[in-house]
Amino acid sequence: RLKVRDSIIAAAEEIFAEEGEAGLSMRRIAERIDYSPAALYKYFESKDALCDEIREQFFERLLGRLRAVTETISEGPRLSEDCLRAYVQTGLEQPSHYRLAFSGIIRHEQLRADSFAFAAATHLEDRIRESMDAGWFESGDSALAASSVWALSHGITMLAVTIPEYPQSKPGSGHLTLDDVIAFEAKILLKGLATEKLRQRLAEKQEK
Repeated sequence: RLKVRDSIIAAAEEIFAEEGEAGLSMRRIAERIDYSPAALYKYFESKDALCDEIREQFFERLLGRLRAVTETISEGPRLSEDCLRAYVQTGLEQPSHYRLAFSGIIRHEQLRADSFAFAAATHLEDRIRESMDAGWFESGDSALAASSVWALSHGITMLAVTIPEYPQSKPGSGHLTLDDVIAFEAKILLKGLATEKLRQRLAEKQEK
């Protein structure tokens, strides 16, 4: 049963990558894996349910990666360049999966409290709030800060998964790597949130 579910998801990703949102339907997926459309509904009650599952799979992997990174931070802010890199790498592992997880097909409604998407968003905001409480980040609206961090992370990842040559696709940028972009954006991000205590820490680190 799990193999069939995985084959349905893989077929959906393939069709989405080849034909976009317009080409994705339960009938097309059934044709791709040589199943009847009725058989697919035994696993997913609708295309929306299938796409929701794809999104949840991404956020489950992402949450695991973020937890693994933040658990290694013993001192300093609970948000780092490695967190941003973990997000981008998670998206790059399955580009079609990532694009589909954030496509217009997904029902953009309030996140369920029992979803991995909600858990990942909460994990990020909690780590930002902890960094504010510890005096590493300026006090403020942790929800706003988390939304901004997420937007930045998503922007880099979407560029990377839709433009394989990014960031070298622009003339004159052949010397750049994706790691360069991640490191630069992380520096901007941390400086934007930083208190004087963290700015001094970052300056000392740069001198070394």
